[in-house]
This record gives sequence, C-alpha cells and structure tokens, in this order.
Amino acid sequence: MSKTKQALIGTVIAAHGRHYLATATIDGELHRLQCVTRGKKTNVAVGDLVKLTLTSADQAVIDAIEERKTLLYRSDQYKSKLLAANVTQLFIVVATEPGFSDDLVSRSLVAAEAAGIEVRLILNKTDVEAALPRARERLQVYAKLGYPVHEVSAKAHPEQTVETLRPLLAGHHSILIGQSGMGKSSLINLIVPDADIATREISEALDTGKHTTTFTRLYSIPGLGDDTAIIDSPGFQEFGLYHLTEGMLERAFRDFSPYLGGCKFYNCRHLSEPQCAVLDAVAKGDIAKMRHELYGQLLHESSQTLY
Repeated sequence: MSKTKQALIGTVIAAHGRHYLATATIDGELHRLQCVTRGKKTNVAVGDLVKLTLTSADQAVIDAIEERKTLLYRSDQYKSKLLAANVTQLFIVVATEPGFSDDLVSRSLVAAEAAGIEVRLILNKTDVEAALPRARERLQVYAKLGYPVHEVSAKAHPEQTVETLRPLLAGHHSILIGQSGMGKSSLINLIVPDADIATREISEALDTGKHTTTFTRLYSIPGLGDDTAIIDSPGFQEFGLYHLTEGMLERAFRDFSPYLGGCKFYNCRHLSEPQCAVLDAVAKGDIAKMRHELYGQLLHESSQTLY
C-alpha cells in the first residue's frame, strides 16, 4: 500500500470551519495532518478519533468518525455547535471579577450532566480579595449540589495553581469553558507551557491568520501520560440547549433527582401542576428557585427547535 493512500486512525486536535488538524502515528512517528471531510459533512469535533486516508505527506481526508464515548455541544433553534468529543471532565472557569453569569454556569452543568461528563468549577483570581466573599457565596449553590469548586489565582500564585490543577487533570480528557475575561488563557498557559507556540502553529496550519482564540484545540499535557489531554474552547456568552428533550432536561438537573417519580401525575412537567414533588421542593427551599427558573426556560427553548 502506498503511503499516500494509507488508512490511519487519528485524533482531531483543532477545528476551524470545515478545516481540521489531526495527529496520527505514521511509521512510529507522530505526524500533524491537515484534514478535510468527504463531501460537505461538518460533524467532526475536537477530540474525535477518526479514520483517515493520507493524500500527501501532511494532508488527509476524514473518512469516518469512530464511536464517541461522549459529545458536548450547544445549540440554538436553528443549528448545533459541537464543542468536544470523548471528554471525561468539564472545567467551568469563573472569576471574582469580572462578574460571571449564573445562567451560563448552570447551562454548562446541564449540558455536562446530559452528556455523562464530570464537572468541576474553577474560581480564578482569588487574589482579588474584595470580590472573593461574594463569588464564594454565589458558588455555594453548585457546591451544595456536589460539584467540586477549586480556588486558584493563575497570575498571583501560578505555582499553587499548577499544583492544584495537575492532579485533577491526570488520566482525563478535560475541556475548559468559560466566558471571556475569566482567565482561561492564563490557566492553559500554566498547564501547557508551550500552548502559545502550539496555538500559533495550529493557526498557521489551519490558515486562520491571527484569530487564534476563535477555534477549539486539544493539547497533550507534559508529564501526565498519553491518556491525559486538555481542550481549550473559545470564550462564549451563550449556551443554548435546544437539543435536550423534556425527559433529558429533568434528569440533567441533579437536584431534581430525589423528587422525580414523586409527582401525582406521571407526565408532570414540574411547572404548575398540582401535587408536584419538584415544585414542593422549590417551595421548601430544597431546590434553588434560580435552578427551577432555568429549567422552565430550557423547557420553553426545547419546544422552539426548528432543526
């Protein structure tokens, strides 16, 4: 078989539009390949394992996507946006300042629960002491649900930050998400010391010019083994979940779980029905009102889906 027609298995490490970058082992060496899909398919995500056909020394065609363990994505009523495949852990990065969005955090938690992905929250910029008590107070609602909260300060205490995060990353394929301004780039640069260089190389390979923060990319982490990787995603302000059905939604709120099946009506939507166990729990303060309001909003969005 000629090398240019050799079938390979690769890992997608970056995506921009319909152009992808994958790594694959050829003759015992790891190569970086510029890839396109056959036809107009664009359902490839960073983290995907893909079947490739080599078309030149550094180019390949993606023939198929291997079965995914997990898929994290967001959607509006018209289309979906794949974030990452085969991740086992989601880090939601928030900060003492600027203020973070509870809506975005809660939606990210719901997306991860629906996809079967573990979640940890990272509170960055803990050196901003004046804003720290309020940030901690706001994160209590998530901590009470069992989501671990880890406090770091990437700029003021870089070594402690690395010591905190590296053990949490070991053995996982993790993705970092968060709004712009939360310090996600600073964290990535600490965890992956040559991330800036790698990002520039990826940007050049994908021909994205200077827009190095507009695409998702996967990095291996030095010293933590082959089964450890971290995916950085662009900052975003919205997290649509139009793809989740009613049944998926109620199960993705872990605070609802003790009460599901306890309602008078088997098809209860937990909005205004009589003798609803979830609504009773909200009234008693066992489920945060903010969480139930989000559930109602997501239920409304899921009914608007057009695609």
